[in-house]
Amino acid sequence: MANPWRGEVALVIDGDRRVLRLTLGALAELEAGLKTGSLVDLVQRFETGGFSTRDVLALIVAGLRGGGWQGRQGDLMQADIEGGPIEAARAAAELLARAFALPEQADDGV
Repeated sequence: MANPWRGEVALVIDGDRRVLRLTLGALAELEAGLKTGSLVDLVQRFETGGFSTRDVLALIVAGLRGGGWQGRQGDLMQADIEGGPIEAARAAAELLARAFALPEQADDGV
């Protein structure tokens, strides 16, 4: 199970459940690889729905790398992501949000 307190998001790729996480190193690698703008620009693209498939793939790769995966972006070009592009985009957006925010605490009536 992915731990939201650590910023983790789960995604099933080629039938294997993977835990993605944006570590500081993964974020630095992601920012260096962006074709346009900075991480702030990337967040804004996701907030406004103006993100590209390239943005989604870059976030998935960075999250996998932060989770310990040693592959490269090209390794995912033929990968089967359970839930397809919609699930990939949802996971990428959640991953980005968790990297910069604490999960909401459960309402225990206090």
